Amino acid sequence: MTGTLVLAGTPIGDVADAPPRLSKELAEADVIAAEDTRRLRRLTQALGVTPGGRVVSYFEGNESARTPELVEELRGGARVLLVTDAGMPSVSDPGYRLVAAAVEHDIKVTAVPGPSAVLTALALSGLPVDRFCFEGFLPRKGGERLSRLREVAGERRTLVYFEAPHRLDDTLAAMAEVFGADRRAAVCRELTKTYEEVKRGPLADLAAWAAEGVRGEITVVVEGAPESSEELDADELVRRVRIREEAGERRKEAIAAVAAEAGLPKRVVFDAVVAAKRSAG
Repeated sequence: MTGTLVLAGTPIGDVADAPPRLSKELAEADVIAAEDTRRLRRLTQALGVTPGGRVVSYFEGNESARTPELVEELRGGARVLLVTDAGMPSVSDPGYRLVAAAVEHDIKVTAVPGPSAVLTALALSGLPVDRFCFEGFLPRKGGERLSRLREVAGERRTLVYFEAPHRLDDTLAAMAEVFGADRRAAVCRELTKTYEEVKRGPLADLAAWAAEGVRGEITVVVEGAPESSEELDADELVRRVRIREEAGERRKEAIAAVAAEAGLPKRVVFDAVVAAKRSAG
């Protein structure tokens, strides 16, 4: 009989948020695969739990090599518990490869639900939560970051990102450039920790605030693109066409795409672009 892979959510800040089942799984698992074994030790000490099985490291650097080993443990009947530094495994953390491999071998995969920075930030943001998409970390290089943002410039769902504190100001400035300076957003910092802070406002204002320096774990929530064509004036239509042209689209295709996003006839967008070109000349 094959074993079971258990994905366990761990606290994103306050250890008191640990789900009750986590202690039981830590004590009973045959193998605990941890992103950082030192952090795991601190967590088990805080919970007053002694791991009952073997503890191994499972992080980005050894994920590919360690996965086959853990699959063999599972095929042999072991209960393998996967924990990352904070939140749910696989969500911008190690875990996807192991889950995919377990599924491929018909091994049972279950979870101990726990805290999530994505859902916590979304709930605290004050922005629409009925539809959202998680974009993870943006590329570190400026050009690649802009390209990725341009891909979702017309996305109407609320967007959620993770970001490193030392890149936050550049990321918010890029978002203001691509999404618009007035697009609403929220920067959620140190969630559930002592210095928790949620800073809300237009992207341009948040970029100026972040330029002064921000510390801690960061989750950024950004309002989706306007759904109503009445909210898109001529300047906004021209800006969106320009963004697509800078990304490599021909003007004709860019105008058609922006018109489709806005629910407007292509002629309306075309006229706005022509008028802007004349006024600039």
